[in-house]
Amino acid sequence: MRQIAFYGKGGIGKSTTSQNTIAAMAENNRIMIVGCDPKADSTRLMLHCKAQTTILHLAAERGTVEDLELEEVLLEGYQGVKCVESGGPEPGVGCAGRGIITAINFLEEEGAYEDLDFVSYDVLGDVVCGGFAMPIREGKAQEIYIVTSGEMMAMYAANNIARGILKYAHTGGVRLGGLICNSRNVNCEAELIEELARRLGTQMIHFVPRSKQVQEAELRRMTVIEYSPDHPQADEYRQLAQKIENNTNLVIPTPITMEELEELLVDFGILGGEDEYQKVLEADKAKTKA
Repeated sequence: MRQIAFYGKGGIGKSTTSQNTIAAMAENNRIMIVGCDPKADSTRLMLHCKAQTTILHLAAERGTVEDLELEEVLLEGYQGVKCVESGGPEPGVGCAGRGIITAINFLEEEGAYEDLDFVSYDVLGDVVCGGFAMPIREGKAQEIYIVTSGEMMAMYAANNIARGILKYAHTGGVRLGGLICNSRNVNCEAELIEELARRLGTQMIHFVPRSKQVQEAELRRMTVIEYSPDHPQADEYRQLAQKIENNTNLVIPTPITMEELEELLVDFGILGGEDEYQKVLEADKAKTKA
């Protein structure tokens, strides 16, 4: 069984990309999705619902996670994919990482990991804090795929996630499997992400083109694979799925400095210079504190 994880900046399309990819992988594999994002939106396209009831929510109602039954929190979605949402604490209260590891331990103790080819973790990655780094730190997720785009803050987050992987690479054995470019139609986007991947010591494992078909499927709470299996966009996700299945290029990343990231963005015309870069960083810091 291989344990993979999708990380990425909030709003980059991480959960959409991961669910479409898993739907494609499920055509030939037995898979479980463990949602580790407090929004609990990691399984909604597989289950055709707004949000799955989370382990932490039910545990809070019952008083303890030991009072839960596996079938209450593990549902079967499209193509037989097992779906679980760990959930998170109330805003400003508690640690998201504690909830994630509590959920994973419960699933392991209840035998949820048996008879699987892949387990996929969907993890928020704006800032790789101790909480959201839990699947990496605890050695649960072994292969990390970073969903990014040619936008400055998505690349900034990708580099930070690479730092988190590097920190636990030797103790937890985690490796970076590659960058997934979820296109935002930025100029020279594929070339930019390929260069970022090269500097991080990894690969751009796939370039996912922007398509209205993704939004049309999402409106119906479905993946493109299910909604329009013969559409070219569905084939893009199948290609990405196959690349992940066959991927042996698992590396310890080499994160770059902020100055190097700025130079890369300036070289590709994404930033005008240092003043603009600092304004964006300050805005992101203020957003993170809020």
